[in-house]
Amino acid sequence: MDEALNLLRQDKWRLIDQSALGAHFHALQSFGTDDTLCESVGTGQSPATVRAWVHHNTIVLGIQDTRLPHLQDGLDYLEEQGYQYIVRNSGGLAVVLDEGVLNLSLILPEKEKGIDINRGYDAMWFLIREMFADFNSEIEAKEISASYCPGSYDLSIGDKKFAGISQRRLKKGVAVQIYLCVTGSGSARAELIREFYSRAKKGESTKFNYPEIQPDVMASLSELFGVEMTVQDVMLRFLRFLNANSGELTSGYLNGTEIELFDHYYKRIIERNEKFLEPLV
Repeated sequence: MDEALNLLRQDKWRLIDQSALGAHFHALQSFGTDDTLCESVGTGQSPATVRAWVHHNTIVLGIQDTRLPHLQDGLDYLEEQGYQYIVRNSGGLAVVLDEGVLNLSLILPEKEKGIDINRGYDAMWFLIREMFADFNSEIEAKEISASYCPGSYDLSIGDKKFAGISQRRLKKGVAVQIYLCVTGSGSARAELIREFYSRAKKGESTKFNYPEIQPDVMASLSELFGVEMTVQDVMLRFLRFLNANSGELTSGYLNGTEIELFDHYYKRIIERNEKFLEPLV
């Protein structure tokens, strides 16, 4: 874990906190922002950056989800339940974002040796374990196959998943992203995605294996720790860790160069979404 900790110890961390922007902050903006930061950090224009973000009632689909045989029926169901949806530009499958889910991105430069993909995952796993070390609960990184968007770095306590990690690599920058189910019902979120797949697949055989979701394998941190925990509580824990592992911690937003880059990447992800979802219209 020493290598993972070395990634988290930066001479300078810049924090972009978008966790309280509210319902009008669209998820497409988030993915455009992380791509922007990958380029600006990867090319050395900006220091290593952490970003915190929250989106209200949004389902983030993976590219494979757009190939479901009855996708429109699944999307109609999500809309009926009050959710919007987007297709992300990184791997994985459908996940739920709402005001009880905190997303964290670590954007790091790939220097001479580069950052091995597992090292990026290990860094995020180490971070989360340190943030919640006072609860004395073992946080494991392993696939919870009956969860939504299962992967080998699902984070769980007692085989109940509360977080998933993904990575995005662009222009020598690496974005390690995690969603943390902080509050609310993990099983209710899982039930929403289970029903989405039920309606979008209708029992048909598909080339790609979509998860057979069992809602009771997912939970929020509030449920797992038995305390009412808020997104703000977790942000405080995150800031404490950054303060302890940074020579300098600054807070801010995109700079002028990054704003220009953002226009490019934001348009690109909008076009990507149109490409995958337009045939349904």
